[in-house]
Formats: sequence, structure tokens, C-alpha cells
Amino acid sequence: MKDLNVVDGINNASSWLVKNQDLLIQYAVNIVAAIVIFIIGSIIARIVGNTVNRVMKLRGIDATVTNFLAAMVRYGILAFTFIAVLGRVGVQTTSVIAVLGAAGLAVGLALQGSLSNFAAGVLLVAFRPLRAGEYVDLGGVAGTVDQVQIFSTTLRTSDNKTIVVPNGKVIAGNIINYSREPNRRVDIVVGVAYDADIDLVKKVLGDVIAADQRIQHDKGVTVRLNEMAASSLNFVTRAWTTNAEYWNVYFDLMENFKRQLDAHNIGIPYPQMDVHVHRVDNPTAKAE
Repeated sequence: MKDLNVVDGINNASSWLVKNQDLLIQYAVNIVAAIVIFIIGSIIARIVGNTVNRVMKLRGIDATVTNFLAAMVRYGILAFTFIAVLGRVGVQTTSVIAVLGAAGLAVGLALQGSLSNFAAGVLLVAFRPLRAGEYVDLGGVAGTVDQVQIFSTTLRTSDNKTIVVPNGKVIAGNIINYSREPNRRVDIVVGVAYDADIDLVKKVLGDVIAADQRIQHDKGVTVRLNEMAASSLNFVTRAWTTNAEYWNVYFDLMENFKRQLDAHNIGIPYPQMDVHVHRVDNPTAKAE
């Protein structure tokens, strides 16, 4: 009896396949065509995105803008490809677009943070407070801008760490750009002992600055007593140099300040604590 049921099932399936073979062939062709459309669309999206990126870079457009727009073009082509694939397999694209619109509204309400990051990315590309290759501080996170993406900004630190900051936080916080201006001022505070001669200290520090050819002396140099602190006289030195030479000038000035202060016997104080011990007699011991 079971064998008869199996045979009947096979016969029914065979007859159904014979009757609907045209429909199956059509579906198979549509599925294969949909796969081909998806593959071709993906390839075109990548080629067009890379071409847009390369053309804009050849025209001298900032890398921050080129990367952002190239990503937008690539994702736009992929979206049209997805709709074409659905239409090929028989899905009504008009209804799909309506459903996607409604779903997009719901997803947008649920993902307000992501949408705000996207809007912030558009603002960053439009106003360009930071660009690829510039050294910036974004609310306490510092590094060289690698690229501004759709939802986030990627920084690379001096010790080769990658930091990804959401664009919403970049726009909402303070942006300190150290690379935008060609020149930068070097500020160094030097503390000396209270018995040091003020004029001599100013001369020693000024001579060190004057001997450095990388400093832009025409912009002015400041060497003044800035503070009478608890244990030291603090002198502030200010000099201008190029952005590229900033750290080299900073470190060289610090080292040369120390050498010349030692050569002129000018002491550099360090924190000290005087402890006075007083002996107190025990009255109970005397009574005994």
C-alpha cells in the first residue's frame, strides 16, 4: 500500500512538472537573469565609484569630498540594482518602493543616531572643517584624518592606531585643526629658582631662540616672566615656526634651554618638602 502511494506521488509530481515546465523555465530564466543583473550592477557600482574618485582627485578636489561622493554614487547604483533584481523576479517594484518608504520612515525613527551621523557627514563634506591628511583634535581624540565616510570619520594616531568617530559627535563637539594654518606658535614655560637674575634668564632664553634659524623672527619673539609660583619663577617663551617644524623646534628649544641654564649656573627648582620634628614630653612618664 505504501509503495502505491509513493508511486502515485511520483506520477503526480511528474505530471505537474510536465504541465508547468514552461512556467518553471520562465522562473529559472528570471532567477538567472536577476543574478546576472546583481553581479553586473555590483561591478558597475564599483567601477563607477572608483572612476568618480579618481577623476575628482585628478581635478584637485579634496580627498575628503572625493571619498564621500564616490561612496554615495556606489551605494546609489547598488540601490537601483536591487530594485531591478526584484522587478526581474516578478516583484511589483512600485509596491516595494512604497513598502520601503514606509519601512524607511520606521527605521529612520528607530535609527535617529545613524541618520544624524549621515547628516553630519554631509555637513562635514560641505563645510570641510577638516580634510584628509590634517591633524585634528575632536573632543579629546587627536589624530590625522584618514577619511570622512558616510557615518563616521576615521583618524590615524601618531602611534598608528585607527580611531573611528561618529560624525554626529564630530559636528556636536569642538574641532581643533592644527594643520589648516601654515604657521604655528611654540609656547614653552621655563621655571627657574627664585634667586636667579631675571635679566640674565631672559637673555639666556632669548639667545637660544635667536640661534634657531627655523624660527620666524619677523613675527616677534616673547620671553617674559609669567608667574611667581610657589617654588619657581616661571618664564614664558613664544616663537613662531612652520607647522612641519613645530615639534622639532619644540624639543630642540627645551633641550637647549636646559643646557644653557646649566652653563650659566641658573638653577631649575623641583618640588621640596621641609619636615620639622618636635619632641613632646609625656607628662604621665614624669609623674611616674
